[in-house]
Amino acid sequence: MKRNLKKGGFQEILIVALPMLLSMSFDTLMTFVSRLFLSRLSPEYMNAALSGGLTQIMVLTFFTGLISYTTALVAQNFGANLHQNVAKVLTQALLLSFISAPLLLLLKPLGFFMLSFGEINPIQLEAQKSYFNFLIYGSIFSLLRHSFSCFFSGIGKTKIVMQAAFIGMGINIILNYVFIFGHFFIPPMGIQGAALATIVSNATSMSILAFAYFSKKQNSLFNTRHSFVFHKKLFLELVRKGSSTGTEMFLNMLAFQSLILLFHGLGPTVATASTIMFNWDMVSFVPLLGLEVATMSLVGRYVGAKDIKAAHRATQSALLLGFSYTLILAAIFVSIPEYLVNVFKPELNISVFRESTPLAIFMLKLAAIYVITESFMLVFAGALRGAGDTFWVMIAMISLNWMATIFLWFSTYYLKLGPYIGWLSVVFAFLCFPVILFMRYRSGKWHHKISL
Repeated sequence: MKRNLKKGGFQEILIVALPMLLSMSFDTLMTFVSRLFLSRLSPEYMNAALSGGLTQIMVLTFFTGLISYTTALVAQNFGANLHQNVAKVLTQALLLSFISAPLLLLLKPLGFFMLSFGEINPIQLEAQKSYFNFLIYGSIFSLLRHSFSCFFSGIGKTKIVMQAAFIGMGINIILNYVFIFGHFFIPPMGIQGAALATIVSNATSMSILAFAYFSKKQNSLFNTRHSFVFHKKLFLELVRKGSSTGTEMFLNMLAFQSLILLFHGLGPTVATASTIMFNWDMVSFVPLLGLEVATMSLVGRYVGAKDIKAAHRATQSALLLGFSYTLILAAIFVSIPEYLVNVFKPELNISVFRESTPLAIFMLKLAAIYVITESFMLVFAGALRGAGDTFWVMIAMISLNWMATIFLWFSTYYLKLGPYIGWLSVVFAFLCFPVILFMRYRSGKWHHKISL
């Protein structure tokens, strides 16, 4: 970081956040292209990739969230000049990854149960179970990749995270084309090919990050090659603070997956429309997770250094960046929704797609309202987490996400008001998120959550 940059200023947040935004964008594009290729086979395969992939993420989220606090803990120790602990934090995260991998297999029945919810089209049901089952065995690469990413995010070196994600994306897109449709003497594998491509790309990105971690430069700064020791205090701190984030992420993802399945349970037309909308929503939402990580890193660093003014400034800069990004996306959602929907037009089974188009267009236009609120929500959540206020954020985010899911169930399944009113109720619930988080941030109770 250049010394002449204003602490927490827009330039600093941009330097840290832009690579993370691009990194998350590459991951988003990777899954987007996978579903786009599968949509050429049929809408059912596209829908299956969304629900099956989200179920795997849901099962993974507690462990991912547990490890995610590595970013804040690395940033706090880095900001407090406790460089001897920085690499040791990652060691504890890697240890948690290897402990978590076999436990994930025990959660397979939960995933299959979730995927069988509602009146799912039999073709989609079989495909999404197959996709989920394939992905779950490659989850260790996702956990290890996430651990290394958190380390580099915590020290503000996000460029390498971006580079690893870019290479992984390129490999994924090529392998998706080869494995799904069958090329270069490889038979067509359909949705299982999409899952295999994802596993290989995650393993590649992880290897790139690991190589950078053990490089001469990082070893000279943090003694990375000799950091593989169990550190009881850091391990327990990571588990204690990370458990809040992990529990939050799991229950939030469970709520979101339930919301997806509620839409899919309303029939193939609604399932296709909601899948198209959520595919485009992830284009806006997932990159914002990179902004949340950058905010967490900088706020954690400055709170660790007892510089609250710089932490405030970093939050304000992140809000400006997030608002600018989502404002552009909102304009696109409103101005060309028909084009965005037709991107997923299949070669077969045109009738289901044609019937779903009006609802998909309506959902996209309404999504323009809440994509902007998502940026405020994630920035405030990242700032609070970076300062160690993880338990409060956990309670707030879990409550709000389940409120949105309950609103959808109540309006569509209980009152039978249909998918249009159901989507309106979900968007209304999302508007509450940034308001609640801002009130907590403004209270200033997060200033003294870190104790190093």
